[in-house]
Amino acid sequence: MNLPTLRRGLLLAAAGVAALLAGCASVPPTNIHQPMTARPQPRAEIVAANGSIYQNANFRPLFEDRRARFVGDTITISITENTNASTNQATKATRDSSIQAAVPTLNGLPGKSLMGMGLNATSNSALNGQGQSNNTNVFSGTITATVIEVLPNGNLLVSGEKQIAIGSQQEFVRLSGVINPLFVGTNNTVASSQVADARIEYKSTGSISESQVMGWLARFFLNVLPF
Repeated sequence: MNLPTLRRGLLLAAAGVAALLAGCASVPPTNIHQPMTARPQPRAEIVAANGSIYQNANFRPLFEDRRARFVGDTITISITENTNASTNQATKATRDSSIQAAVPTLNGLPGKSLMGMGLNATSNSALNGQGQSNNTNVFSGTITATVIEVLPNGNLLVSGEKQIAIGSQQEFVRLSGVINPLFVGTNNTVASSQVADARIEYKSTGSISESQVMGWLARFFLNVLPF
């Protein structure tokens, strides 16, 4: 192999490694409602003008704090999730059985070789199983989401993402769900416990998170091994 061919092969290998590393550092997948943000739409196009002074498309209450109402408005959500679940199971079963049989001595019947024989059989079966599961999750924080759709009944479909980069580590906080405007506080905030169909994620990418993931070859053998 000549030198130019060797250099070309090394460049291709380096490009492949770079692409692989770039794929590993990609944004983690999400189940959040899409899109994660939306631009405000011209309200004059949403509702046609009716010629009167009052226009529903541009209505904002004069004696009310600014709250999210339209697509593109933002709303602050206080994440206060604290779940605790535990399960205890116990199963116990026992069964005992015994069999006794004997062949008496009878005259004039065939099978005299079996006469006088006895048969004893016993059987014992026991099952004792126990199981216990505990799960505790605590998630607190604050995120501001954007209204991406106003449902026909007035509820707001919101979605948002917060990215935090510290060195080579990236943190992603995502949230989406449906909010009833009546639950929105005076400071345009709502608790995550009042968000319907809430989807809350906290994911990260980087060397720290990658070190906690099993390698692809180990996962392959874990899936194909029968034991």
